[in-house]
Amino acid sequence: MEFATFADRAATIEAESADLEIVDQVRALLEDADGQRDDGTPDLEVVARFVQGRVFPAWDARKIDIGPRTCYEAIARAAGPNVTVADIEAGVAEVGDIGEVAASYEFGGQQGLAAFGAGAGGGRGSDGSGGGSDLTLESVYDTLEAVAETEGSGSHDTKVDLLFSLFNRCEPLEARYLARLVLAEMRIGVGEGTVRDAIAEAFDVPVEHVERALQVTNDYGHVAAVARSDGIDGLASLSLEVGRPIQAMLAQAGSVTDALEGWDEAAVEWKYDGARVQLHHVPGETTRVFSRNMEDVTDALPEVVEFAEDALEVPTILDGEVVAVDDEGAPMAFQEVLRRFRRKHDVAKTREDVTVRPIFFDCLHADGVDLLAIPLVDRRRRLEDVLGADSGVDGLARWKLADDPRAIESIDAAALEAGHEGIMLKDPTSTYSPGRRGKHWLKRKPDVETFDCVVTGAEWGEGRRATFLGTFVLSVRVDSGGGESSHTRFEPIGKVATGITDETLADLTELLEPHIRAEEGKSVDLEPAVVFEVGYEEIQTSPTYASGFALRFPRFIGVRDDKEPADADSLERVERLRS
Repeated sequence: MEFATFADRAATIEAESADLEIVDQVRALLEDADGQRDDGTPDLEVVARFVQGRVFPAWDARKIDIGPRTCYEAIARAAGPNVTVADIEAGVAEVGDIGEVAASYEFGGQQGLAAFGAGAGGGRGSDGSGGGSDLTLESVYDTLEAVAETEGSGSHDTKVDLLFSLFNRCEPLEARYLARLVLAEMRIGVGEGTVRDAIAEAFDVPVEHVERALQVTNDYGHVAAVARSDGIDGLASLSLEVGRPIQAMLAQAGSVTDALEGWDEAAVEWKYDGARVQLHHVPGETTRVFSRNMEDVTDALPEVVEFAEDALEVPTILDGEVVAVDDEGAPMAFQEVLRRFRRKHDVAKTREDVTVRPIFFDCLHADGVDLLAIPLVDRRRRLEDVLGADSGVDGLARWKLADDPRAIESIDAAALEAGHEGIMLKDPTSTYSPGRRGKHWLKRKPDVETFDCVVTGAEWGEGRRATFLGTFVLSVRVDSGGGESSHTRFEPIGKVATGITDETLADLTELLEPHIRAEEGKSVDLEPAVVFEVGYEEIQTSPTYASGFALRFPRFIGVRDDKEPADADSLERVERLRS
């Protein structure tokens, strides 16, 4: 498929506002993706991901890892010698969309060795002189794959060269969607549900079969290709694969009353102040550990690998958390866990400073059998079997079935006394629904509220802190529209600056700098990418911030590495707590 064809169809989808019409447009796009790459991979697989703004399947460890400024540099170079990164930043600040800014330039006139990279052909037309783009879906994918695989010394310049080679071949509409794709900001109203429904309609298979296949593979491209080639039988044959992570099932806030009114009894589980992990293990072959966001964190957590090698005797996929502990085994603060997650080098030294241990509460696969569709109580029994342990021992989350509020209060008190966060309440009959947040798992509402806020801006410090970002703009999530065409924006609710050490500021600056979109004086505009947990004294109404509210005396608690901006707290929650 020509990339121009994809871009044209993306523009048609973006112009549509009705959910059903968007699904129909995506269906038609999937049906028309009948070509294949040189390696035999169907164009359909790439289209099903590109239309969502993804290059690789969600489980794939490869990332484009391109910050806005790197993308702007490539666009500016392709746009000509009179265009600078500052011009691109100013354009984005004005229109709010890198796609529109990229589409405003005429590319294709830049010559030189970089213009011929990655099969570029030297600009629009095979001779580099203009006259129509020669970009294909395959060439775009292959170049972005090369970007993702570029590492080490000189990688920044190589990535810019590769992106330049694409933009230099783009017509305006192609540039619009290429820029958005590079920064994972497709913004055409297509979400996961849209593609799921479109696959079902395009290839005449029941949507529930598509849904199940997506749950076990976490790969929209592969599921689309199987649905087209093998129909229902092919989808039914798909299963979990050890080493390929799936989305985690999520919980919502609730009370003991909510649980006991909804279920005959509740599975009451200790809630640990740790970071979510998914353990994949094949004895004698491989052990991989993935974060809640499906990033491979195996190298940072050797203790989990050692635990798996000692405890597991069959191929297994487990869901759980890692908790930081002190020399006596008592739990430490969540921030200590994040020190380990962020550590890519000198893990042995960090391990000496911060010890972690895994605690598992669910078994998703054991000895060749997928367990997502069986009740929680049965998955718990299988978990105990594979660990060869009873409830309460190392590696196994404490839990108990209870139907008496007083018994549940006693379990909660014991968890708090042991230094943990409290309890989770789960429906014993519930199946495991990857990526779903629903009424079957409840986090007991805490006595003290905090917010998970997205960092959307910052200010450079002064004096000895001049090289650090020192004041951070906190924003909450605002969802507008409905269905798959909904749009998320982030509205400021305050700033946090106090109580942060120089060491932490250095870490935060390193974390946030790749997400800088524009700077003006000391002020920095950041793409919404990093989530802070903040405490506060109270919520006040305020005309100062666009959210209409302000946090009084906000204090930095930590970075929520386990959360995406889409998981941050909403303005609706602020309004509910304020009322």
